Amino acid sequence: MAIIGNIIKGFIATTDVVRKDKDPVEEQREVLKTLLETAKETQFGQHYGFGSILESEDMVQHFGEKVPYFDYPKITQEWWNRTIDGEADVIWPGTPNFFALSSGTTGKKSKRIPVTEDMIDAIKNAGIKQVLALNNFDMPAEFFEKEILMLGSSTNLKERDGRQEGEISGISASNIPFWFRRYYKPGEEIAQIDDWDERVLSIAKQAKNWDIGALSGIPSWMELMLKKVIEYHNVDHIHQIWPNLQVYTSGGVAFDPYEKSFNALLGHPIQIIDTYLASEGFLAFQNRPDTSAMKLITDNGVYFEFVPFDPDYINPDGSLTDDAPALTLDQVEEETDYVLLISTVAGAWRYMIGDTIAFTDTEKAEIKITGRTKFFLNTVGSQLSVNKLNDAVKHLEGELDIKIPEYTLCAKRFEDGFYHSWYLGSDTAIDGKKAADILDTYLKQANKNYKVARSKALEGVKVAFVPQQVFADWSGANKKKGGQVKMERVMGEEKFEEWEAFVKHNS
Repeated sequence: MAIIGNIIKGFIATTDVVRKDKDPVEEQREVLKTLLETAKETQFGQHYGFGSILESEDMVQHFGEKVPYFDYPKITQEWWNRTIDGEADVIWPGTPNFFALSSGTTGKKSKRIPVTEDMIDAIKNAGIKQVLALNNFDMPAEFFEKEILMLGSSTNLKERDGRQEGEISGISASNIPFWFRRYYKPGEEIAQIDDWDERVLSIAKQAKNWDIGALSGIPSWMELMLKKVIEYHNVDHIHQIWPNLQVYTSGGVAFDPYEKSFNALLGHPIQIIDTYLASEGFLAFQNRPDTSAMKLITDNGVYFEFVPFDPDYINPDGSLTDDAPALTLDQVEEETDYVLLISTVAGAWRYMIGDTIAFTDTEKAEIKITGRTKFFLNTVGSQLSVNKLNDAVKHLEGELDIKIPEYTLCAKRFEDGFYHSWYLGSDTAIDGKKAADILDTYLKQANKNYKVARSKALEGVKVAFVPQQVFADWSGANKKKGGQVKMERVMGEEKFEEWEAFVKHNS
């Protein structure tokens, strides 16, 4: 009998009953008020008059009128550089002890994003909320006695000017609560190994000594790790090593494109739980089993705003126009794409995180990630979001009975005009022309703007298949393995030329 598991499950169930669902809109007002109160004496708070915003009749409206939109280049140039240089009380009281390194999706130089102690606490609180939400998934008591394998960047953080730097997954794992350490794998020693291949090999060697019940990490790197463990032990699937594996907590990117290839590594289906942990904070997680949507965490140090994802509101460099309207949680509509803005306990203010989201349920504040602001394919009027592209690839998988966990494309100009030039990651040999026809037909039916574009400037579709490993090597070359990878689903022509040269060299 799982005595400890029953105790833990009972505690979670009792705590979940005691918690009362509050109005997310009211929770967000309280979060904004707390943020403004805490930061009103900082340089940022004084510059934008946080004191007067707090005293105004409509705090929310006044905040939107006084504080401009920021993206990473703007907030870094105007404010964060001073924090990075060690100046105190710039955008949040004191100085942060950590900086999250994120190269984003197109930049070659790592971004440095402040991570304060308040943000560390907020991430821990979000993790606890996610654990409590397991009560909704009706997991057996035995599950709560199993170990959890968290696969991310190395927890061996680098010191720079007295502060520690690393990817957010590494920072989070290096600050796990003491009570969680008995469940945490691969353990501190292996987690500190910098070299990805060495770390994964160490995991494979120890795998049979662990009783893993849950996995957590980025889908692309998780697949590579599972394949290595399966290969090392010469078994057919991962449940022959970890028979009690029941849950996979995904995050960083949408899981849908990886679903088929991931399930192929399992002996039987497991519960997939999506999370939304970005370098700027833990923003949302799936809290019930009958949806894949994620609930925004509306009471935990992050204030959300939403700008309609309209080309009229997006500048050529990807930033927002000054007149772009920002909506609050009580103003949004379901199934509409929005650019996500956040203000946080780490000193991000009206910050454009780069993701687009859509609400599946406004009352429950549940969302899905629909893409990246720079991944919107509209070069020739096709107006395709990554969400639509993912759907097309999923349809192609079903039609051809193959697995395509990775892809990228570009609206590329050839001698006879523009084509959508696709590269699909698959280890199965497939006729590119047949795949192109399937994708083209599907998108014509699914998106009226694409259909119109195909009758005008868009000449057609070209498809090339490359081994899945090429995508992993590309991500590894452009981003530290195991971290928050957001593969460029849509590339500009210059980046696409780099990609094609890489493919030619590595295929």
